[in-house]
Formats: sequence, C-alpha cells, structure tokens
Amino acid sequence: MRVAFIGLGVMGFPMAGYLARNGHDVTVYNRTAAKAEDWCHNYGGRSAATPGDAARDAEIVFSCVGNDNDVREVLLGDEGVLASIASGSIIVDHTTASATVAREVSALASAKSVGFLDAPVSGGQAGAENGQLTVMVGGTADDFARASPVIDCYAKAITHIGPVGSGQLAKMVNQICIAGVVQGLAEGLHFAKQAGLDPAVVIESISKGAAQSWQMENRWQTMVNDEFDFGFAVDWMRKDLAIALDEAAANGATLELTKLVDQFYSEVQDLGGKRWDTSSLIARLT
Repeated sequence: MRVAFIGLGVMGFPMAGYLARNGHDVTVYNRTAAKAEDWCHNYGGRSAATPGDAARDAEIVFSCVGNDNDVREVLLGDEGVLASIASGSIIVDHTTASATVAREVSALASAKSVGFLDAPVSGGQAGAENGQLTVMVGGTADDFARASPVIDCYAKAITHIGPVGSGQLAKMVNQICIAGVVQGLAEGLHFAKQAGLDPAVVIESISKGAAQSWQMENRWQTMVNDEFDFGFAVDWMRKDLAIALDEAAANGATLELTKLVDQFYSEVQDLGGKRWDTSSLIARLT
C-alpha cells in the first residue's frame, strides 16, 4: 500500500522501517529533516517537507509523536495530514495521548470521509526494533479490518478494544498496571538486599510462581546493578501517568497507587533520572 509515517523517534523510526521491509511504499515526515533523510538512507522511500505532503497520496497515514499538542499539530495544523489526505484514507495514530484528542481528531477526520484509529502501543523501544509491539486500537470495525494487516508488520498482537478513544483508555490501563508492578518489584528487591538475601537466587525461585512478571524477567538484574540507561524513560512514563490521572479525575476512578508511584517518579527525576528507564524506581530506595 501507499503509506505515510509521521514521526521518526525511537519508536517511529523502526516501525516505519518494518513497513518498508514488508513492501509498502512509504513516505516519511519528521520535524528534524535529517532524521527523515537518515531513514530514507536505511530503508529507501521518500521524505516529505510537511505532514500534509507526506499524506497526500497515502492510503493509510501513521503518526507517532509526543503528546496531544503534537498530535494536533501534525494532523490538524495548516500543513497537517487532514489538510491534504484523500477521502477514503485512514489515519492511525500510535501516539500515547488522551482519549479526548483521539475523539477530536476522529470527528474532524470523519467530516472529510477519512477514517481514524487511535492505536497506542506497548513494548517500548525494543518492541519497536524487534517488530513485537502490542497495539490497542479504538475506532470502527471496518477501519480496523483495513488497517490491521498493515499494522501487523511491526506488531505481535493487535486488539480492537472498542470505539474511538478506547485504544488510549486501554493504554492508560497498561501504564497504571506497569507502575504498580515496577514499584512492587523495586521494593521486593530492596527488601531482599536489606535482608541479606542473594537477589538472583530469590528471583530464580519466585519467578516460577505467582509473582512472575515481564518486569521481573527483564529488569530485576539491571535494577540490582543500578543500570537504567535504556528503555522507557521516566519523563515519558510521567507524561502517560498524567494522562491516566486526568482521565480518572473525569470518570471518577480511584487511582491511589498510581498517584503515589507518580510522586515516586518525580523523586527519581530529582535524582537526575529524567531519561532513566522506568525500572529506576529502585534508585530512590538505595
């Protein structure tokens, strides 16, 4: 298919690469043009001067940018995707953003007979680079059916959650759960060290039981070694948790642990860990 990809950060760069590797005709746009040129050098395809130029001939336009304001800029701005995208096309937004902005973009896209899917991802940089992302999708069943075979180029799991906004709400659930699990793991490892136990032996035992988690399997060793220079940054996690907490304030959900862990992440930021991996919660305990 003719596709466009807007936003070539640590996630978008490899995701767009998988589209090209799977035979799609890809045009890319990135705010820093040199990054787009680098992508074209690696994967072929074309770079565009604006998001609108990238979208002009695309059947599906993918975006993966920073926050709500970035989504509005690249999709709704004067030189944005909706200014030039053809009717009958679909926009797939992989940004982790609010359900509010998803519904806003969807309404404006629908007025131009353009489909819209909010499709945030989980799996981090490693998942993007390995084509093993989990994708949570909100939108119509028809748009999902058309876009999911293309999304499959870089995904290990794609789930249609419900109407527009549902993908973003599911991603909030994802981040809420991760925050609690990482804090529990941090405290468990801290406790083991304080008790004079060998963390490796403890993890070998408890990872075979009910305490097992992805975070335990993939992060326990780097956590006890104070190695955090990789993975999903604390700044990004706090952005995501802020979105979840705002949504909770609107829908009446009680997120006591999430509020607490968000505060703990602010302490990690104060330690200089703004770009540390989210597993760095243990740093404030040592």
